[in-house]
Amino acid sequence: MTHSSRPPAPHGFRNQPRDKRQSRGRYLLEYLLFLTLAGLTRVLPRVTALRLGGKLGELARLTQKKRVATATDNLRRAYPEKSSEEIKADVRAVFRHLGVSAVEMLRLDLFRGQADVDRYFTLVGMEHLHQAHAMGKGVLLLTGHIGFWEVGTFLIPQLGFPVDFVAKRMKNPYVDRYFERLREAAGGRCIESKKGARRILRALKQKHMIAVLLDQHISRSEAVPVDFFGRKAWTTPIITQLAMKQGIPIVPIYSYRTEDFHYEIIAQPPILFADEPGAETVIHNTAHLTANIEAAVRRAPTQWFWVHRRWRD
Repeated sequence: MTHSSRPPAPHGFRNQPRDKRQSRGRYLLEYLLFLTLAGLTRVLPRVTALRLGGKLGELARLTQKKRVATATDNLRRAYPEKSSEEIKADVRAVFRHLGVSAVEMLRLDLFRGQADVDRYFTLVGMEHLHQAHAMGKGVLLLTGHIGFWEVGTFLIPQLGFPVDFVAKRMKNPYVDRYFERLREAAGGRCIESKKGARRILRALKQKHMIAVLLDQHISRSEAVPVDFFGRKAWTTPIITQLAMKQGIPIVPIYSYRTEDFHYEIIAQPPILFADEPGAETVIHNTAHLTANIEAAVRRAPTQWFWVHRRWRD
């Protein structure tokens, strides 16, 4: 067949460079495989599905050698007093936890209103959310990749608060849109982290709560160095700067999974920062928030995202 006699490209692929068409095809294939797994976890009974997630996490530990190495190194440095066997046991628990978390996420929109709040959740400190919301300036919800962190996308709207969630885009656009639908199913809204500054400000002016995960590495050009488990970790100062400049209360809130696949949600008293000038003040306040997250991780160490390269030293 000559070049001039090739059939036209399928609709949607015309006029796209070859590498983009290949990427789109790969993303579609990944998405189809993803939908197969998602469909299975959604039709199974809840506890059966979550136990399956734990088994998948154990399987991932056997295949994700780089992630295992990262988790092992992070835990060893964070807990130098632990033996090698204790660290190995923690790594196994971390991967089981991540497997359960993945299945929980795929079933996120299957929670059903107040009945499931009463059935699965123990709520501690919710008065702090009401206190902060009553200030009328919006609320920054400080959290991290702890326990089932995504559950707030269901719970916070169910508690009656308007809320937005800051999240990174996933590489696969089809999977990204799927998760966005799950996160917004209960009424909250997603804000893309890279382009979200104006939307965050607008949402705060509308007295929304904004959930932000402050425990991942940020490039040095956009971050400040603060201590996290005794090592310098590059952390965004934007949350601190917003809170200082606008007088916005910050409420730390964390979700821990219990052994029976229920959840304990703990909200802490609002943090208020004075609008004081100086870069050192911003670093000091960012360090304060990071120390809060560290304390939350230490409460349930194997429920944190140790596979992430948080430290880039």
